[in-house]
Amino acid sequence: MRAAAVLAAVGLGSTLVACADEEVAPPENTASSSASATPQTSAAPAATDRRQLAASLLMPPAVNYDDAREKLEAGAGGIFIPSWADPNLLTEEGRNIVALREELGRDFKVSIDFEGGRVQRFSEVLGEFPAPQQMAADGSPEDVERIGAEIGRVLKAHGINVDFAPVLDVDGGGLEVVGDRSFSTDPAQAGEYGAAFARGLESAGVEAVFKHFPGHGRASGDTHLAEAVTPPLEELYTHEFVPFEKAVPAAPGAGLMMSHLAVPGLGDGQTAASINPAAYKLAREHLHFEGPIYTDDLGGMASIADTMDVPQAVVAAIGAGADMPLWSTDGGFDAAIDAVVAALDDGTLTEEQLQTSARRLAE
Repeated sequence: MRAAAVLAAVGLGSTLVACADEEVAPPENTASSSASATPQTSAAPAATDRRQLAASLLMPPAVNYDDAREKLEAGAGGIFIPSWADPNLLTEEGRNIVALREELGRDFKVSIDFEGGRVQRFSEVLGEFPAPQQMAADGSPEDVERIGAEIGRVLKAHGINVDFAPVLDVDGGGLEVVGDRSFSTDPAQAGEYGAAFARGLESAGVEAVFKHFPGHGRASGDTHLAEAVTPPLEELYTHEFVPFEKAVPAAPGAGLMMSHLAVPGLGDGQTAASINPAAYKLAREHLHFEGPIYTDDLGGMASIADTMDVPQAVVAAIGAGADMPLWSTDGGFDAAIDAVVAALDDGTLTEEQLQTSARRLAE
């Protein structure tokens, strides 16, 4: 990735305020202060409405009840529960997610990484489930759909309505970050089982999110640790894209997560997909994907965080085509809202872009 080129392309630079997978250690929590309201659709919204619209597209982390309430009151469209959050946010009567919805009087997205196996957050509360590889080895797609439904019911009972799963990456590249998180080394089978898992989640009222497009299985490394590159674009059509091609029409209610992988031959071939307009165009046109696209973690993964702070990455991602940027590191929520509003003011982003994303997220 060439961050300087991206910053220049989306009009960022030094004018901006600085500030779900494997997660970094929790930084110190900071407070939010923006107002909360429903995004407006007028041609020229008032300044406060622009802030509300900007906030409604963001998914910051929430580590406890007060933190979640503060960010949601500031207008966040959703919250992400990182692995170091207070478990009481899921369990304490009167101070859990269910209570938050009652207190705020509106719905919002609450997301978590819960794939089964080594990526299942708060398993002491939400239960233990086999890794995707084991699910596929032990059962049929129908069996996996039943497991997905069971997971979905547990998540829904605790107020969680978005699961960043299933993984559609194809194992076989020797990457530890993929491994048993993948359903199969066969692309078609990975898509079939992934779609079944997604349908199970959706039957329980939880939004599944396919990840990590355009496919992490044969990447040069782990994007948590450094920039990573996929095989050339032309090779992805017969391997990495196959699970997504199979799963998207088979589970049409699912979202999509855009990874931080660079793809030779896609755009400039060096920019991470999460901030590369060509990657979003590819997802929309090649996969005919019409649902919401989330980013992978913009704050806790070195492939982005080493060269951009959260506000810069948020604006770059929205400008590229993301509907809801998310991050696991705290301290950037107000600054991210400020950055999006500034990008609206200088024309880097348009209200039409943000309204389109808001509609996708609402649908």
